[in-house]
Order: sequence, then C-alpha cells, then structure tokens
Amino acid sequence: MIRRLWPPLLVVVVGLAAWQLYVETGGVDDLVLASPSQIATALWDDRSLLLDNLWVTAQEVGFGVLIALVAGLVLAVAIDSFDVLRRALYPLLVGSQAVPLVILAPLLVYWFGFGILPKLLIIALICFFPVVVTTFDGLRAVDPDLRKLMRTLDAGRWQAFRLTELPAALPAALSGTRIAVAIAVIGAVLAEQSGSTSGLGHLMLQAIPNLDTPRAYAAVVVMALFAIVLFYALGVAERRLLSYRPESS
Repeated sequence: MIRRLWPPLLVVVVGLAAWQLYVETGGVDDLVLASPSQIATALWDDRSLLLDNLWVTAQEVGFGVLIALVAGLVLAVAIDSFDVLRRALYPLLVGSQAVPLVILAPLLVYWFGFGILPKLLIIALICFFPVVVTTFDGLRAVDPDLRKLMRTLDAGRWQAFRLTELPAALPAALSGTRIAVAIAVIGAVLAEQSGSTSGLGHLMLQAIPNLDTPRAYAAVVVMALFAIVLFYALGVAERRLLSYRPESS
C-alpha cells in the first residue's frame, strides 16, 4: 500500500513546493495564481461555504451521470440490436462530440429555465458518448456461440439479454462512466456558470471578479477531490461486478 502511495505523494509534495516558491518569489501575482498556502487557508476558512456548494454540485453530477448511464445503456442495446440504427445514429454520435457545449448551455437554459434540469442535461451530454461507445463494445464482445446457444435453448429476448448481454454490458458501461466522470465536474461548472445561484461553479464565478483567487482555487481543489473519489468509487463497483461474472471457458 505504501509503495503504491509514495510516488504520487512525492510528485504532489514537490509540485506544491515549486508552486509555493514560484508565487512567493514573484513569478506571478497572487491575484492571478493563489499559492498552495493561500488555498489551504481558504479551504479551512470557507469550509462550510465550500461543503454547501459541493452538495449542490454533487447532486447535479450524480444525477447527470446516472441519466447518461441509463440512456447510454438503452441506446447501446438499440444500436447493437438493429443494424439500421447503428448505421443511422453512430456517425451522428461521433459528430456530436465536435459541438461545443458552451453553445448548447444557453439554449438549454432558455428552454428549461434556471432549475436543475438544464444542468443535468449538460452533464449527461458530456458523459453520454463514452458510456455508449464502451457499452456497445461490451455488447459486441459477447461470444456469438453463446447467443446461438441461448436461441437453441429457446430463450426469450429478455432472457438472452439478462443472462448474456447485460453481464457484458454493465462493466463496460461503468468503465465508460469512469472515463466520463473525469469531465463531468467540468460540465457541472459550465452548467452552473450558464445560470445558477449555487454550486461550486457559481462560487468560482462569484470569486474571480471579486479577486478572491484563493477561494476560486479552493473550489477547484474540492471539485478535483470529488472527481477522484467518484472515479475510484466507480472502479470499486466495476470490480465487484466483474467478480460476479462467471469465468469464460
């Protein structure tokens, strides 16, 4: 355990020391880049404010990722089951990744107001593509002979899906979700900055014009830690799902 932890810890300590020295020696104005010590002070002094806003952002990210996971599973199953859907939709899915969400965010706010719905949709759109792609790949990886066996045994479509396709799709979907959560928090920030009264993105938007740089960076630290926790929590869920899958012969 210690052998695994000390290399990243060493990199973090060296990086923070260099960062602190860079700011203290006047390499950059601390109104532009807060030092680690200033950020640490802001994390402590503003802990209640940061935790309250984290709770808002965490709900948005959690529900947004859940929407992406469910929608991604449904679409992946659909395009795996029907060739015409795959030919029609898959290129559009790839092309959709070139559309900047900064263009879509104001439109979603215009349609759905300043509530939580447009924020969830923005986060879901960010997470959706990797979930669909990895889930689709998981479904395509199902052994064709296993599918033939299910048909030979006169299994219904739902039985075949539940016993063969779903066990393959869920770990793949969670793997895609792990990729997505790394940027889901960025989506939450974008959504909150497009129109919100709370959340870490809103807190950053308020802090930067007021030249409260340490608070803005403290919000970034909290978001980064939240993304790391979510990433590894999904990793644990993925490993548990994999542990229940029967070994292929």
